[in-house]
Order: sequence, then C-alpha cells, then structure tokens
Amino acid sequence: MRKQESELSSWIDEYHNGQRYGLQGEVIVKKKNKYQEVMIVETEKYGRGLLLDNCWMTTEGQEKQYHECLVHPAMCSAEQLDNILIIGGGDGGSARECLRYKEVKQLDLIEIDIDVIQLSQKYIPSLGNHAWKDPRLTIKIQNGLEWVANTKNNYYDVIIIDSSDPKGPAEGLFNRSFFQHCKRILKQQGVLAAQTESPEAFLECHINTVRIIRDIFRYADPLYGSMPIYPSGWWSWTFAAEDTPRYHHPIKSRACEITNACEIWSPRWQKGSFEAIPAFIERELNK
Repeated sequence: MRKQESELSSWIDEYHNGQRYGLQGEVIVKKKNKYQEVMIVETEKYGRGLLLDNCWMTTEGQEKQYHECLVHPAMCSAEQLDNILIIGGGDGGSARECLRYKEVKQLDLIEIDIDVIQLSQKYIPSLGNHAWKDPRLTIKIQNGLEWVANTKNNYYDVIIIDSSDPKGPAEGLFNRSFFQHCKRILKQQGVLAAQTESPEAFLECHINTVRIIRDIFRYADPLYGSMPIYPSGWWSWTFAAEDTPRYHHPIKSRACEITNACEIWSPRWQKGSFEAIPAFIERELNK
C-alpha cells in the first residue's frame, strides 16, 4: 500500500546548474555498480520512480509523457515493423509501447546495466508490463555502441535511442560515429528516434545532437513536449529518416490501433509538437 504524504518526509532531488528538481518520498532500494548508481524511490505525487546517478529517469505517473512521445512517431510511420531496436530503455517503457504493434516480429533491447532491468522489473513492473514476457522481445546486456557497430547493414525498421543523459555509460550515444552506424543498420524506409535532451536545461547538447543527426540523415526534425520531473520540465525527441520525412505522417491503420490507449500521443498532438519548435532554436539549427 502506498504511504501517505505525511509519512514520506524526505525529498529526493536532482541538482542541475544551481537548480533542483525533486519530489517528496523515500528511497526503496539503492545499488551502486561499475556503471552507475541505480535508485528506486516511492513518491506520493507520481508513484514509484527510477533515478540513475541521482538524475530522474522515470516515474509511474509520468512515464507515458516520455515513452509515448519517443516511440509512436517512429513506429507509426516506418514502412515495416519487422525488426525493432531499442538502445537503453532498461525500465521497459519503450519496449511496452513498441510491442503494442501487432506487426512487430522481433524487438532487440540493448541495455548495458542489468541492474536497471532487474530493479525495474521487481519494483516498477507496470513500466514494462506485458513486454517482459513477450516472446518477440530479446534482451541483450551489452554496450549499445558495440551492438550497432557489429550489426549488419539495413537490418532494422525502427531504431529507438532511449538513453540517459550524455555522461557515464550513455556518453557515447550522442556522438557522430554512433549515429552513422545507426544510419547504416537502418533500412531505407525506416525511422530513427532519439531522446535529445532539454532545449533549455541542456541547450548546447540539444542543438549539437540535432545538428549531428541532420548532418547524417537526409531528413531530421525535433519534437517538443513536457516532462515535469526532468530539468526545466521541457524535453525533446528527434526523428530521422533517409527516404522521406515519413515521421511526419503516421500510417492511419497503426494510429487507430494504439491511439485510444495513449494518454499523450495522437496524430494531432504529434503534428502540433513538431510545429512547436521555438524561434531561437529554429534559427540556431538553420545557421
């Protein structure tokens, strides 16, 4: 049973550039490994949550604001959904959203830190939900950089980069070489999706990452939405394709299959969120 707010007397904060972003709650479990510190917490406002190195990753009450926005613009627009790749995503939320599509035949989830998967499965099972037992899911505890470097050309229909911030084990998931390999292993009619940080709290990283993706792919555009537990509460996801900007055009039959169960994503929401690029960012990206 969830504890009452009066019982959750501690504050769990993420500190960033003279600011802090926190929730009242308590730590359930904390585990330090060679990659990072993994922490599961209980909060009154958003239920259970996951932090990596004291940075908020997800909570039960807000995870759909992140996972739906990252997954569905890509999954609804790729020509086929035979083979899907998720780099990161050890909490299971992105896998759950991908596996809602009946067309998916194989989903490879590449997570470097097994503790993220095991602790999420044990303490926040609602995130992965049915995905953990879906026979289409294959989990590999491996470095995502190595996985994409060793995958054959034109293999995946959708690649989803569900990474943490660009430090520690996720640092290499924001560089040019990584995205070049992603393009190489993505089918011509496929779509790449990547979380690309806050355009306010991580402006330089956001601009640089979008520029790299645009340099590599013929078409690439950022989409913006809200994530109240993340620094600034404002987040971005960037989508890329080589043949056409197909991520702007959800396939109607797929959208109908999943929209009614979504809390945030819909074709209408997606269209507005792609158009919501702030003027100063558009000017910077067009330099």
